[in-house]
Amino acid sequence: MLVVPTGSNVDFPNLDPFFHNVFSLFNGKRFDLGLYEAHTHRTVRFDREGVSYIFCNIHPEMGAVVVTLSTPYYGVSKPDGTVVLRNVPPGSYRLNVWAEDVANDQLNAISRMVEVTARNTQLGTLHLTSTGDVISNHKNKFGESYAPATDEPY
Repeated sequence: MLVVPTGSNVDFPNLDPFFHNVFSLFNGKRFDLGLYEAHTHRTVRFDREGVSYIFCNIHPEMGAVVVTLSTPYYGVSKPDGTVVLRNVPPGSYRLNVWAEDVANDQLNAISRMVEVTARNTQLGTLHLTSTGDVISNHKNKFGESYAPATDEPY
C-alpha cells in the first residue's frame, strides 16, 4: 500500500525476466499500461483522489493499492491497529477511514465530522469487520477469472 498526494507520479518498474501488464479499473485512477518487458518501467500520474487497486493481467498473485489524497492529514495503521495523525491544527475535519478488506458501506457509516482542539486529540476506537480480501479475489482486466496456474515456471 502506498499513500500519495493528488498529482503524484508513481513508477511501476518491471524487475522480472518476463512481461507485465499493470492495470487498475477501480474508483481511483483507472489505467492499463499494456504489456511491457523486463527491465523497463511505466509511470502513472494519480491526478484524482481515490483508492486504486492495482493488478497484473498476467500474474494474479501480484497486487497493490495506491491511496491518493488531497490532504496532508492521514495516518496508516500500525500492526496493532493504532493510527496517529500528526501536526493537525485545531479545527473541524471530516474523518474518513479506508481499509482494504472492509465494505464501502461500513466505511461510509463511520465517516464523521471531528473537532480537533488543544485538549481533544483522541478520535476514539473504530471497529471494522472484514468482508474479504480484494487483492486475493480479483478478476483480470477483462472481468474474467485468471487461467489456472500451471507447474511450468513461464
